[in-house]
Amino acid sequence: MAEAASAPPQAPAPAPPPQLPLLRVRDMKVHFQVRQPHDWPWTLAATLKAVDGISFDLFAGETLGVVGESGCGKSTLARAVLNLTPATSGSVQWQGQEMLGAPESQWLAMRRSVQMIFQDPLASLNPRMTVAQIVSEPLRTHRPELGSQETLRRVRAMLPKVGLSEQHLNRYPHEFSGGQSQRIGIARALVMEPKLIVCDEPVSALDVSIQAQIINLLKELQQELGLALVFIAHDLAVVRHISDRVMVMYLGRCMETASKASLFARPTHPYTRALMSAIPIPDPVLERHKQVQILQGDLPSPIHPPSGCVFRTRCPMAEARCALEVPALRPIHGDTRAACILV
Repeated sequence: MAEAASAPPQAPAPAPPPQLPLLRVRDMKVHFQVRQPHDWPWTLAATLKAVDGISFDLFAGETLGVVGESGCGKSTLARAVLNLTPATSGSVQWQGQEMLGAPESQWLAMRRSVQMIFQDPLASLNPRMTVAQIVSEPLRTHRPELGSQETLRRVRAMLPKVGLSEQHLNRYPHEFSGGQSQRIGIARALVMEPKLIVCDEPVSALDVSIQAQIINLLKELQQELGLALVFIAHDLAVVRHISDRVMVMYLGRCMETASKASLFARPTHPYTRALMSAIPIPDPVLERHKQVQILQGDLPSPIHPPSGCVFRTRCPMAEARCALEVPALRPIHGDTRAACILV
């Protein structure tokens, strides 16, 4: 009896296509021409390099933490990505579509999916508008076809998600605390059902207990709605609780970038290690005995940055060659990339 023909081997299942980033930024530069009060009229303006060659990818549902001292260019980077501040050069791709140089209509379409939460909760709210008017403003601007009844329905449905109630609809911003005002700002950002929210130091003006509430709220809403977040802060302890990946900036440049686990387990760049040492430890015994790396001197002027590595004037590891060579952001270990020639 003839043996049954064996079944032909099955072809391996095709690998899933790689996930494309929601937002891709390449070599972003934001330079300003500035004049000093004592300059003569014919004196050439100096160049302030607020952002000087930043690149990153952001995927759907991911949180990128951007951390650094005040004045390092974090907020300028965020505003340039959204075209609120003109970029000098670089590339911004939103869902694979190049945005820099695009017509205003293309930016308007992007802003239907991208919203921003600002640092000062009260200053970002119009004092002459009620909560209902503030939260509904994006819908009235970008979705006028919804009509007043549907717009109000969506506003009412959004308020409980951020810890507010319908009783707050007709109140004004001055009637709320800082934490409640930030919740209004979050509701305004979320009512458009965006894919990305840029959070520009949203908790720095709040008390510690309120900071925790807002961060937990953002994490819950992210899991529920699948949001991508760019979370800007100057406090690594805050970034640690919400970020998937972290980018450390100094004087307009990226010093180190890594996943949260890698960065906090094994910080590589001297600047990152200095920031890490300033994070308070809940254990009083460990806190008393920890080694704190205090950075010497002030942040240099971005108009006249140091030659070579911009961090060298405050770096405890600096050598003579650090003044001659601009370090490139290169792979170090795992997913960690750092801009330092000494590591």
